[in-house]
Amino acid sequence: VDVCSCSHSSARGIQHTAVRQAHRKHEPTFHDKYGTMVLLGGATMFSAVWGYVLTQLKIEWGFSPVGRITPREWRE
Repeated sequence: VDVCSCSHSSARGIQHTAVRQAHRKHEPTFHDKYGTMVLLGGATMFSAVWGYVLTQLKIEWGFSPVGRITPREWRE
C-alpha cells in the first residue's frame, strides 16, 4: 500500500513541477533571438562559396577517361 501511494505522490510531484515550469515566463535564448538569422547567413555563405567553386574554378567535368587516355604499346 505504501509503494502505491508513494509512486502516486511522486507522479503528482513531477506533474506539479511540469505545470509550474510551463507557467514560468520564457526568456528568449540565443537561438530564439538569432537562430533564423544564423541559419540564413550560413545558407547564404554556403551558396556563395559553392557558386564560386562551380563557376570560377577551372574544373574539368566529366569523369570518363574514354578518348583522353591512349593505350601504350605492349612490350613483349
